[in-house]
Amino acid sequence: MISSSEPVGSSAALHTLVIGAGQAGLAAAYYLRQAGVPFIVLDERAAVGEVWATRYDSLCLFSPAWASNLPGLAWPGEARRYPSKAEAAAYLQQYARHFQLPIETQQRVQVVRPIPGGYEVVTATGRRFEAKHVIVCTGPYSAPKVPEFSHALPASVVQLHSSAYQRPSHLAGTGPVGVVGSGNSALQIAADLAATGRPVWVAFDEGTPAMPNNTAMWALLLSTRMLQASRNSPVGRLMRSQPEPVVSADLKRLRRFPNVRFMGRALGATPEGALQGKTATTPALEAVIWATGFRPDYNWLQVPGALSPAGEPQHERGLSPVPGLAFLGLPWLHSRRSALMGGVGADAQFVVNHLVKKT
Repeated sequence: MISSSEPVGSSAALHTLVIGAGQAGLAAAYYLRQAGVPFIVLDERAAVGEVWATRYDSLCLFSPAWASNLPGLAWPGEARRYPSKAEAAAYLQQYARHFQLPIETQQRVQVVRPIPGGYEVVTATGRRFEAKHVIVCTGPYSAPKVPEFSHALPASVVQLHSSAYQRPSHLAGTGPVGVVGSGNSALQIAADLAATGRPVWVAFDEGTPAMPNNTAMWALLLSTRMLQASRNSPVGRLMRSQPEPVVSADLKRLRRFPNVRFMGRALGATPEGALQGKTATTPALEAVIWATGFRPDYNWLQVPGALSPAGEPQHERGLSPVPGLAFLGLPWLHSRRSALMGGVGADAQFVVNHLVKKT
């Protein structure tokens, strides 16, 4: 890997510049390396895998190791386990080293703009790059999303987005805490807090489906190719019309805590520090964890036609209507597996093959 200490200045024109060294960026780099074209990967963080290393302590992959391989390198260790966040970070670092991928860290991209023959990319350190093609691999969305009614809570209530939460000890006190969200992260964080014995109020939409997460389920989903069904196929359209399911075992475990109370979907907040849910209202809370996802933040992508009026990437199977621009790692970019570590490789191969052919 290229270190972040290289001199500031401009780079010779590249075939492709990849923005983001997460799972999607690494998969793209693998296929670019196979294609033998000059490319580089830029990442804003200090090290590959840091986005995993800095998340909450109990975070694990929601897929087993055997179903989570990036192209060309299997996970080390027992194949049926669900790797921890530390193992995920280590695997991504190993992957970058194994294939000697040209990655520059601590290079936050500030501007991508079109120029004759391609794109200009400028980073916060002053580095300037020119590339015929750019692949954006910055993850589904990058800006934490919090409901507007959060502003009604008083300053005495500590508020953290799930991306900033790491462990229960970071929340002072022993009083009631609210966890808002209807995804797997909300369930894991709520269980973390409940295990300390403090009261936990969970604002969880009871209409959210739950399903098992085990070897049999993954074997079924992959053997029937349900996860590989394209977004516009009958199966894909049906799956996209349903809420994202949570792990049934995690939901059952959380319901068993005597100090946990479910309050339905969060509807509002009060100046006294309470959350109002569909079925209950909390007492005054000491803290709230917002496990409410992320919103798009592509202000740096100054490419006309690349984004919808809502700021979402416009693409067909990752390929932008703007020539030479592509996206990877988005939910349902092509299939349900597109945003999963074990599924991003197929999308990366398709996108890279297209860009190479267009050279």
